Amino acid sequence: AYVPQGQQAFPHLTTAENLQLVADGRRRGREAIGEALDLFPALRALSSRRAGLLSGGQRQQLALARALVTEPRILLLDEPTEGIQPSVVAEIEETILALAARGGLSVLLVEQHVGFAMRAAQRYYVLEAGRVTSSGAGGQEAEGAVREALSV
Repeated sequence: AYVPQGQQAFPHLTTAENLQLVADGRRRGREAIGEALDLFPALRALSSRRAGLLSGGQRQQLALARALVTEPRILLLDEPTEGIQPSVVAEIEETILALAARGGLSVLLVEQHVGFAMRAAQRYYVLEAGRVTSSGAGGQEAEGAVREALSV
């Protein structure tokens, strides 16, 4: 599943309709919606609100939940924390870290927040003008090397 940058949602549909749209026709659709809402509990209270009226952070949580309803084996995330208030960023980061840690799902993360990216990464690549300028094993111990590579 792919979650593009920019908190994508179907603005005229409610939160529940956005999730149901991707659940329809899936064997575990209803269960998958429940599991996604367990990861983002704030969305339960917003189920009848149109997605276009949600905050940027709520729309990003909805975009992530919608992707997870499809039960992907690979989750591609493009800047999932960009332009979102810090408290929601923390929730999104925590959820992504939990998803990556529990196994059964590979996460490809494009992220400018180095600390979060390194905590989430098993392996990292730094790109400059489309070329790999640094790579290695992820984890907090690699954060310094990445920051150094970015300052060059």
